[in-house]
Amino acid sequence: MTADNAYLEIVNPANSSVLATVPITSAEEVAEHARDAAAVFDSGVWSGLAPRERAAALYALADLMERDASLLARLDSEDAGKPITECLEGDIPGAIESIRYFAECADKLYGAVAPAPGSVLAFTQREPFGVVAAILPWNYPLAMAAWKIGPALAAGNCLILKPADATPRSALHVASLAVEAGIPEGVLRVLPGTGPVTGAALASDPIIGALSFTGSTATGRAVLRAAADSNLKRVSLEMGGKSPQIVFADGLSFGDTLIDGLITAAFMTQGQNCTAGSRVLVHESIHDELVARFAQAASALRVGDPSDPATQVGPIINAGAADRIMAAVHAAVDAGAVVAAGGAEVAVEGGGRYIAPTILTDIAEGDPILTIELFGPVTIVQKFSTREEAIEMANAIEYGLAASVYTKNIDDALATARGVQAGVVSVGNYSEGDLTSPFGGWKQSGFGGVEKSLRAFEQWTREKAIWIELQG
Repeated sequence: MTADNAYLEIVNPANSSVLATVPITSAEEVAEHARDAAAVFDSGVWSGLAPRERAAALYALADLMERDASLLARLDSEDAGKPITECLEGDIPGAIESIRYFAECADKLYGAVAPAPGSVLAFTQREPFGVVAAILPWNYPLAMAAWKIGPALAAGNCLILKPADATPRSALHVASLAVEAGIPEGVLRVLPGTGPVTGAALASDPIIGALSFTGSTATGRAVLRAAADSNLKRVSLEMGGKSPQIVFADGLSFGDTLIDGLITAAFMTQGQNCTAGSRVLVHESIHDELVARFAQAASALRVGDPSDPATQVGPIINAGAADRIMAAVHAAVDAGAVVAAGGAEVAVEGGGRYIAPTILTDIAEGDPILTIELFGPVTIVQKFSTREEAIEMANAIEYGLAASVYTKNIDDALATARGVQAGVVSVGNYSEGDLTSPFGGWKQSGFGGVEKSLRAFEQWTREKAIWIELQG
């Protein structure tokens, strides 16, 4: 029961049915949870364990998640409208792999010895903050949760997770699995609620030492202000994107790899993805052929009920988002844009708002659709003539999260990868890299830390320098 006796209804985007109700965690309850978590941390029941002991519990958690993989996939599919196959084959295995990876890393956090005078021993070590928090997005509910749970807990912290308003159920289930795995109760807490209430309280809480946020740029700014006005907690932000996919004149030599990469980047999770390749910049010499092949592949994607294993494109998260996406498409078309594929909604039995995978060309200069993040299955195609022009076009936005480059010319590949202002650049494919490769944004896509790899521990630990005067 919350202080205000308020609840969230979890609604299935595919049919508007109410899946569950969960309490909205009030600001007072957030403060109480933070105090309790601090007591758990200070007790040493988790923070005092040897790293390998924490690793063993995280491995056990991963095993339990694997046991319940089909349930976790169904929860994320129902809550977010994600195609069930995408959840079963991508999101949930990826979440399990994340927990195992960071368990493996638990005893790999080395300090360094400084080159001090011979009479001194000076070294550094990384230590957990104590109580940390993460505010999660709705588009990858469990996959993103695992990116936080793994390193935060492996480092010895107590973690408070706030799942997105619409998608809390898989995280709540994993919290129960954590206790079953032997992670002491209270080390991992999942607090459902809204951003203005629960999220704001976490950002302002004076006990929480570090907070990771994934979501919109506007909310990220609010989180940063709240952290500054409270205890100057460490904040890492992963926010919006308008990622370019740059296809050079030799790009068609990649064959199906190119088209598959463009399709995956543009339309996976209905384009509701921060790194979605929502801009295709193509050399003018192959523009028409690429658009024809891209449009043919997009039109062949199966739009439908996300519970159907054959579905490739599911519903938009809610009616408000669908209205916003379609308004932008209609405005662009009214201004002269050409619809190469899609451009309309699709009726699916059971209800929900479904938008056909959409490709627009001939966008009018200055059209907002060139720069705003639609967060839907809509991709724009633009021409370029030189490498320099492609880089300039790629950078002509406020975001800098990811980019893809398709060319077999090493000079073009390296120069473009270096020239594009983005935290992650893939060449010859669409990829965010595996767990060994860091992930994070530039510009208004975020800052303050990285996900994945050993670098992820920098979000959840702080460095201490120790200086010892030797008396011998």
